[in-house]
Amino acid sequence: MLAHRSAHTVYERDGLLSLVAGTPRFDDPAVHDTAIREGAAAAWAQAWASHGEAALNGMHGRFCVVMVATDGSRALLASDRFATWPVCYRADAHGLAFADRADRVPATQRTISTQAIFEYLFFHAIPAPLTIFDGIARLPGGHLLHWQDGQASCRPWWTPRFAEPGAADFATARERFLQIIDDGVRREADGHQVGAFLSGGTDSSTVAGMLGRALDAPARCHSIGFDASGYDEMEYARIAARHFGVDHREYYVTPDDLLDGIPRVATHYDQPFGNSSAVPAWICASRAREDGIDKLLAGDGGDELFGGNTRYAKQRVFGVYDGIPAALRRGVLEPLFALPGVGRAPLLKKGASYIEQARVPMPDRLQMYNMLLRLGMDTVFEAAFLATVDRDAPLRDQRAVWQAAEAETLINRMLAYDWKYTLADNDLPKVIGSTQLAGIDVGFPLLSDELVDFSTSLPPQWKLKGLTLRWFFKEALRGFLPDAIITKKKHGFGLPFGVWACQHDGLGKLAADALGSLRGRGIVRPAFIDDLLAIHLPAHPGYYGEMVWILTMLEFWLREHQSGNTVVAC
Repeated sequence: MLAHRSAHTVYERDGLLSLVAGTPRFDDPAVHDTAIREGAAAAWAQAWASHGEAALNGMHGRFCVVMVATDGSRALLASDRFATWPVCYRADAHGLAFADRADRVPATQRTISTQAIFEYLFFHAIPAPLTIFDGIARLPGGHLLHWQDGQASCRPWWTPRFAEPGAADFATARERFLQIIDDGVRREADGHQVGAFLSGGTDSSTVAGMLGRALDAPARCHSIGFDASGYDEMEYARIAARHFGVDHREYYVTPDDLLDGIPRVATHYDQPFGNSSAVPAWICASRAREDGIDKLLAGDGGDELFGGNTRYAKQRVFGVYDGIPAALRRGVLEPLFALPGVGRAPLLKKGASYIEQARVPMPDRLQMYNMLLRLGMDTVFEAAFLATVDRDAPLRDQRAVWQAAEAETLINRMLAYDWKYTLADNDLPKVIGSTQLAGIDVGFPLLSDELVDFSTSLPPQWKLKGLTLRWFFKEALRGFLPDAIITKKKHGFGLPFGVWACQHDGLGKLAADALGSLRGRGIVRPAFIDDLLAIHLPAHPGYYGEMVWILTMLEFWLREHQSGNTVVAC
């Protein structure tokens, strides 16, 4: 059986049905002309006929492409580099079925995967190729699926390769960098009533400034604020707005907004999704739509392409430990900091913590503060639930992604890792899903293929220079961005959910009701839920609020989707 959803264009030629979703761009001039005249599906069919699978290397942008034999004997599915136009599928003895959402792939019965629930609570999203449903997979970014005669095989068609040169000419690189961003913003804005997210960070401010230049008019930019100490950075958005002269629209999210937004956003996704900034992003996109905007440009990608996350510098510090002679590490430092009472002295306690983390190899070290690992699996989960899952799968899969990266340096290996786990599995679905729910399109000019390729060609020390994050990005934009934004600490659309859940009766009741229902599902121990709400959340709302959030979003999703022909496989 074959099924498809949301294909923008369809074309049939020589016994093959071509389907394309999204807006791919083609390198081949003849194929490009066909796309203009006849649509992307006809262009994809022509590219396939001329180049076979290699045609994917000449395609750019956001897309999903499909090629199906009209007799149903074979098919090919392929996603763009970051799977920004998703495709999910079921391949079994009955044939191949596919759709743009996991919950739309045809199936006589949907069984919810306990492994997927476990990994959702581990990552706060479900990493591809896993989906919430047993037997239904999501094609990872840059991958293609072959299906023929009942057999399916999946492999990458694109793998990032980091050149890692020792040196480069800064002036030349800067000029190329600025031109790529300018081109990307103009391309994404073309033909739309366009605006931009503006958080006040370097990425969104860069996109907002470039958009104004592309339009030769004040760009319409939307910002979200929170009236909670430590969570609001509206002032930086205002600095960018004044600097670029944008048409700035501000909105402060309230707890009452979350009462309306949580059920809407949680049930919109095709599987549980726990990124807590999804609701603010939806609110921001909804207000943009009310202002007549049909497409928002987002700044996602700058951190992960050019080295902007604080963990990159932190892991470099831990890497210093590997340079200490092994005899000194094992014979002196480790025994010394393991002595009883060391943890009571603040400086020695920090040293002991440093050694504890530095001894753990990458990428496992990245998960040392994972909430499930810190709290303990047996504390959080029901024993019967744990018996159905592979606890080691998340770390094992992360190690495979880490090893597959074609990079020599720590910084580039971390970037490649984040291209999957931070971008493709989490941040991009957040923005795509929230804007889709708001009824508008989204573009990612800082994730154009051209900028991705450019980033892989840069010297690694330009991304992390000593402990200075994204050195090249900031220096290249010096004079374009306000200095206050270049030097600000990273923040983003953080959500004070835990704080509000303790202060706002309605929000607290919503969370308590959701977790009360979750108690009976055989996933999380009722005693843990009781302690979480009564003890941990009031004592540490910023930390434990995240756990309450992801459990709340899970429960709302299950309420909407676990009915009829959907069952849990516990």
